[in-house]
Amino acid sequence: MLPEFIAEALSAPREHAFAERLGAPKWRFTSSIRMRERVAAIAVAIRRAGLASGDRVALMSDNRVDWLAADFGTLFSGCVLAPIFATLALDQVEYIFRDSGAKLAFVETPADAERIAGACPSAPRCITFDGTGPNSLAEFEAAGAAASAADPAALAAYRTGIGPDDLAVLIYTSGTTGIPKGVMLTHRNLVSNALAAGALLPESVARGDQVILSVLPFAHIYEQTDVLGFIHDRAQLYITQPDYLLDDLKDARPVVMALVPRIFERVLAGILGKAKAEGGLRAKLVPWALGVGREYMAAVTDGRKPGVLSLQFAIAQRLVLSKIKPAIGLDRLEMFVSGSAPLHRDIQLTFAGMGVTICEGYGLTETSPVVSGNPIGAIRYGSVGKPIAGVEVKIAADGEILVKGPSVMKGYYNLPAEHPFTADGWFMTGDIGTLDADGYLFITDRKKELIKTSTGKYIAPGRVEAALKRSIYISQCFVIGDGRPFPLALVSPNWELVRKEFDIPPLVSNAAIVARADVRELMQREVTEKTADLATFEQVRRVALLPRELTVEDGELSPTLKVKRRVVEAKFADLIEDAYRTRALV
Repeated sequence: MLPEFIAEALSAPREHAFAERLGAPKWRFTSSIRMRERVAAIAVAIRRAGLASGDRVALMSDNRVDWLAADFGTLFSGCVLAPIFATLALDQVEYIFRDSGAKLAFVETPADAERIAGACPSAPRCITFDGTGPNSLAEFEAAGAAASAADPAALAAYRTGIGPDDLAVLIYTSGTTGIPKGVMLTHRNLVSNALAAGALLPESVARGDQVILSVLPFAHIYEQTDVLGFIHDRAQLYITQPDYLLDDLKDARPVVMALVPRIFERVLAGILGKAKAEGGLRAKLVPWALGVGREYMAAVTDGRKPGVLSLQFAIAQRLVLSKIKPAIGLDRLEMFVSGSAPLHRDIQLTFAGMGVTICEGYGLTETSPVVSGNPIGAIRYGSVGKPIAGVEVKIAADGEILVKGPSVMKGYYNLPAEHPFTADGWFMTGDIGTLDADGYLFITDRKKELIKTSTGKYIAPGRVEAALKRSIYISQCFVIGDGRPFPLALVSPNWELVRKEFDIPPLVSNAAIVARADVRELMQREVTEKTADLATFEQVRRVALLPRELTVEDGELSPTLKVKRRVVEAKFADLIEDAYRTRALV
């Protein structure tokens, strides 16, 4: 069970078990012993608040040490954790409160508690990480510590009767196509997945005390399970948030870090953008070196003789590539983990040229989440690796990926009619893929998102979008084309780089920028170039430029930054129709 798993992971005294600074000059450390004390106090306080075993406790905040203390405390209390993204729209927060029946919530600030109370009729009592008073974590935890000291046996009693197949975490999917669904994950699901996925990490991590930097939301099952694996390996877990990532990366110098493709894309765009801004020889040298590194690694990976690329690569390494890792805090890095969305092979190979290893994996909330991963010493670029220990994968007749194993969910909460399993118990992922002869899994796209053009061709939009995101000038893109003669891309440019490219003053609006002929020509060239290596029917023939970024706040992205396709198509319907009617870029 998770309480025993976590208690064992925190049992050895370690002064630097957890660290955060959140913009402060120095890191604040929490020892493993102090974390255990905090977890025990919060667990007792939760039960003193009137909750019983199996009651749901919501947790809505950005990443911080307090989150983990409340997370673990909930599990130690015998209650069920219901994590919520801090960016989630309040109507969906209300839905989760109502559907889960949460009896207590932890939130970040008193202002958050007030905002939630005003918009969510089903909101329970909210304990705030910041602030003072009876609903502050400080007072809540202190009362729990006093009660625990008076009754030391209480904590152990909370675990009585909890079995490995009992509900531990109720995590709601981000709802890109409808209302969120509560995924029921058990103690067995999470412990088995943390251990099996953790086996993919470098051997140095298993030896303990290695620095891990965590930036992905703890509300996401990806990082929830990552953290369990990291603490099991007794790592030093440095916690950051996106606003502080670059500074904290340079300072922490992690050995392992889990990210999503969008961050890798932005890192490359940042490196190239900085070189362009410096101008002169460097503006040409850096793109050349990155390109040589990518082509050299592609040749080596594909078993081709590099030829003259070997000399070019040696020069590129000496002049540029060898200097990038230490400059951005990656000098100790042994591997990045990538998941949650498709990562283009070219991006992996570009990082490989810099000496940075990215191991891509695959999973879903319903599988706790890891299904497969690339072993660090046997990466097959373009694949999402082999199934992890204990997990079976097979491909259905229609190409759908089916999964079976101890990490597959119990089902959807309050939705007994939703039963995504075959008659013989295989979980239907909704993803299309293939397995090669060596057991490596390749993902095509979501089954429901495949586009069928009017010519009868099927297109995987995720594959085309991943190709487009190789361009440093493209920040976001969204490919459509169902029932149309060819695909079209809605594109939000990388505003900073486009402004630099054409020396556009800061006061010029984004809408005015996308109306410029030179900007439109640039974006058309980029789209044409980046899809040139796709099949003819996959190549994007029309581009419509968006005057702004798609956002979570406007309901166009899920909290995990996945595009809500129906929402975006409806919101930009006129722009889409105009693009299909014209022969030129809109």
